[in-house]
Parts: sequence; C-alpha cells; structure tokens
Amino acid sequence: MPEIGEIARLVHYLKKNLVGKTLSSVQVQEDTIVYGKCGITAAQFQAAMTGKKVVGAGQQGKYFWLTMSTPPHALLHCSMTGWIKYSHDDASFYKPQKKEDEGWPPKYWKFILETDEKPARQAAFVDPRRLGRIRLIDCAADVIRHTPPLDQNGPDPVLDKDILTNAWFAEKARSKRVPVKAFLLDQAIISGVGNWVGDEILFHAKIHPEQYTSTLNEAQLDQLHESLLHICDVAVETLADQEQFPENWLMKHRWGKGKKEKKLPTGETVKFVTVGGRTSAFVPSVQQKTGPVAADADGDGNGVSDNNEEQSESVDAKSRADPPRKRTAASMSNQAEAEDVKAGSGKGRSKRSKPEEKVVPKASVSMIQEENEDADEEVGTEKMRAKTSGKQGKSKKGTVKARGKGKGKETAIDGSKAADAGDGRRRSARVTARASSTK
Repeated sequence: MPEIGEIARLVHYLKKNLVGKTLSSVQVQEDTIVYGKCGITAAQFQAAMTGKKVVGAGQQGKYFWLTMSTPPHALLHCSMTGWIKYSHDDASFYKPQKKEDEGWPPKYWKFILETDEKPARQAAFVDPRRLGRIRLIDCAADVIRHTPPLDQNGPDPVLDKDILTNAWFAEKARSKRVPVKAFLLDQAIISGVGNWVGDEILFHAKIHPEQYTSTLNEAQLDQLHESLLHICDVAVETLADQEQFPENWLMKHRWGKGKKEKKLPTGETVKFVTVGGRTSAFVPSVQQKTGPVAADADGDGNGVSDNNEEQSESVDAKSRADPPRKRTAASMSNQAEAEDVKAGSGKGRSKRSKPEEKVVPKASVSMIQEENEDADEEVGTEKMRAKTSGKQGKSKKGTVKARGKGKGKETAIDGSKAADAGDGRRRSARVTARASSTK
C-alpha cells in the first residue's frame, strides 16, 4: 500500500498537474463505502469541487488533501489500492502498470476532475478494492492538520521533526510493551510508516521486528530514532522511486517470498515473520534478539508472564472472542489501517499460558474507526465466518448448534418451525442428536 514516500509522490504530481487550475467539471460514481463511510455522498463531493480552484496540496503521513479556493477541502486516504491517475501523465504511478489497467477513463474510478485549460486535462481517483476514503473537511486551509481525523494521528517524521525528537520517541517506546514493528506501524504514534518502511527502519537499526519496545536500551532507541528519520527522509526525497534507493537497502532485495531464498548482495539471508498482522522481512544475522520478543512463550525472566502483561494492556477483548475468519477485501481494509494499530503476533504461545491478546492502543481505535467499519460489508463475509468457525449462529426461527468434531455426532437443531423459501409451506422438525457417550 502507499506509504509516506508514495504519498509524497502523489502530492508532487497533484502540485504539478492540478494546483493553480480551476475544475470545470467533476464526474463521480456513487460508492457507499469509499464516500459513505466518511458521511458524504458522491453528489455532495461533486457539488463541493465543481467550479473551484485548486490552490494547494498537502500530506500528513498516509493522508493527502487538495486545498480549494473556498472550503470544504478534499481529504483522501489511499489505503491499499487507491491512487490518482492522469489522462496525460502516466509517470505518476509508483510501480509499473498492468496492460489491462491502461486506457482512459481508468478502471475503478471514483471521481474524475477536469481542468478548464485547453486542452482540458483530467485526474481520476481509482480504488479497485474500495478500501480508500474520500472526505470533505469544512475548515480554514491553515488548520487542516488540526482537524479530525488528522489531529488524531501522530507526528509526520519528515514534517514534524520538532515534535518527533529523540527524547519524545524514547519516552513513547518505553511506555509501550508491544513488538517494535507494531509500534512503528501505529499511526496514532507516528504518521506514515507502513510495512516496507518499517522493515527498512528496523534493518538499518539492527533490531529484531518482534522485540518489545520496553526492552530496548538507550543506544538501540537512539539508533531506531535516527533510522526512522533517515529512511523516511530518503523515501520522500526520492518520491518512492526504488531505482534511487541505495543498493544496500532491504527494499531492493526483499521481494519474492515463497519463490526462492532471498539474499542481500553481502550474502545475508532475508527471512520473514508475521508481526502485528503483517509479514515482516528481516535479516537474522543482522537483526538479532537482545531481549524478549513477541514469539517467546515464556516471560522475560522477571517472574511476569509476557502473556499476562499483554492481557492487562489489551483493549480489544472482542478480538479474542471472535472465531478465525477468511481474509476478505473488507478484512484487508482493517489490516491496512491497522498495520497501523495492531500489536503482538500471537505466535509462540505456551501450552499452559493463556493466548496472547492483541494490544490495540485506544487512540488508534478512535483514529481508524471509520476505516474499520467496512469489515462486515463485503458480500459473503458472514458465510465465510460460519464456515471457518463451524457455527451458523442463531436464526429467527431456531437455534443451530455447532457440529462436533468427533465421529458419530450430528448437528442438533433446536427449534420447531422454519419458513420454507420454496413454496411457503410451514413445517416443523426436530433432529435428536446421537452421540457416543464420552465421560
């Protein structure tokens, strides 16, 4: 998904192609998720943008906006697959396009802005997975960053160095007991760091992605802070052009998991581990564990279980009650933003200890609540959930009990009446469970 460097690229092309131009027409396609989750309609967006002049464009982390001649202004989030494409400029995209995605208007467009210049030029926001967000914010241009949801995000590593100081960063890290990778992805703490940027930061800082932030010593925190600022600066300065990244960057060699073993030019092997719900690339010979990590079943030797401490910090009790579910497009939206908030890998559980819980900072939950609400909107989500859990839940006419795993057990249906969808006939049934007696 687009991270701090990719969004800097997007804003660069907005300034090049739209800033200073008046929008003569705005075409929209209604989308109850991309627009609707933010409390607006496509028609409202169209009315707010048409005839106005674009006077500026800006960024905070993964958010970007168009400053209009008068409020409201357009605030957008790309999530995993959103982007701005241009009818006359195909260099704006940060990775090569597929042939089927070429042509105009582009596939999956949500709005198309047309300028009043001659010849007219068009810019379109596209989002194949419908995980992005389009908002209108009614405020003065100079307070956009102090308006929700931006005011709920952490400082931007490039724009807010006066806030994101070494001391501020160290205090934040020591106050948390989460895997350091999950800490970096939490947008309520730091804006703009995503999966690949987080991995690059940890590789340069020589810190294992699963190690708890509270176990890092002063030297490690100093190096982590330095690496954070450096990697984000380079990503933004190069506009996320991978060809301009230094050859020793992990980003240049991490791809291809599952195909063949990946190695750095110096010979070190690249491995992969899941941290905070995201696949993390790291180099074991460089990023060695110097303290307890999320995958360790036992505690850190101080008599306090890692699991128990995480349980006491957890604010996401619902997550441990929910059954496993398949990854749908909607659940990917949760993961995309919550790359952003999830903490803990849930791996390496002890047989005797309780399962680790996901640690979700309260501020993060409020920040991305709208983005996460689409979790149950996708078609088939409930069916998938029933399949993966082996349960159907309660219906209005009866209660369906879960099928037992052991042989000889059958589903017991407790209820007397159900509507026949075919011919409307009513019938009653009762299936008595037969099970071998086990004591």
